[in-house]
Amino acid sequence: MTTLAELLARRIALTGPITVAEFMAESLGHPVHGYYQRRDPFGSAGDFITAPEVSQMFGEMIGLWCVEVWQTMGSPSPCLLVELGPGRGTLMADALRAARIRPAFGQAMRLHLVETSPHLRERQASVLAAYHPSWHDNFSEIPEGPLLLVANEFFDALPVHQFVLGPEGWQERMVAASDGKLVFASAHPGPSFALLSERQRGGQAAEVSPAGIALAGELGRRLAAHGGAALIVDYGSSQSLPGESLQAVRQHQPVDVLADPGSADLSAHVDFAGLVRAAMLAGAATHGPLPQGEFLQRLGLDARAASLKARATPAQARDIDAARRRLLDAREMGTLFKAVVLSSPSLPVPPGFAELT
Repeated sequence: MTTLAELLARRIALTGPITVAEFMAESLGHPVHGYYQRRDPFGSAGDFITAPEVSQMFGEMIGLWCVEVWQTMGSPSPCLLVELGPGRGTLMADALRAARIRPAFGQAMRLHLVETSPHLRERQASVLAAYHPSWHDNFSEIPEGPLLLVANEFFDALPVHQFVLGPEGWQERMVAASDGKLVFASAHPGPSFALLSERQRGGQAAEVSPAGIALAGELGRRLAAHGGAALIVDYGSSQSLPGESLQAVRQHQPVDVLADPGSADLSAHVDFAGLVRAAMLAGAATHGPLPQGEFLQRLGLDARAASLKARATPAQARDIDAARRRLLDAREMGTLFKAVVLSSPSLPVPPGFAELT
């Protein structure tokens, strides 16, 4: 067993089985042995590749999106530019480089990064030093004021509770210890079961992320009170559906969720409908979700790819074409990944979503 597995087994022996959400939170965020505390998981040498690592075009499109939304906000200065889970800082570096087309935007922005990993903070500091970022452990620490927020593949890493329908009715899936190993068990459903929609309860299994719903509500309240917009890009379903999706990935391959906690990435599909409901109840306007491929095309990614290819070598042009396919194609990231915007009710429909209204 890994050190974290041993710690969890001792905890379970003392206090009883823990929820899947508790297991996920410890596996990813334990201050010493958690996955994000121990390594840089991004890129081909890591465990997974996110869209900013696929191509600079992804971050550039988001940067231009931020500029345009900022202008519809009345170009406030100062304005908070916030990223949740900035990874290596790649997305924000590309976004701010593209945003130089409006120098006033760069002058107005105050960069805030929500990141718990000391290792990743160091990477972000080296990439984004020119923008003098401030770091926070969670969104609640972000100061008040108008803001533009970006969250790419952040909500999928928030802990989920899992429920399974059996002969005796619904049970919550738990993590227990047996013969020196972590195993799944079950117990009477906890309070999080009440967050499931009727549609989610129509199957044999279901997941819900109270942390994701709470954060969407907090974003909605902040945007309604102080203005701005939040762009969330992640993978999952547009509807609140039954089923389970929790997975563990190590070196780009699926592995056992309970094996060696802290050594593999854990994630689950985002319930976009649940996020939208929470934000709307908090007073925000919502737009989408829209498939990532369609969103990026509406922002002009095809034109940007053509511009890059015009001054590229043949080998570089092939790489640009491959990156474009990966970001846009339905068989790659184009359909599973989606974009949704939460915004102040006073703002117009954001770029990329106008034709949906």
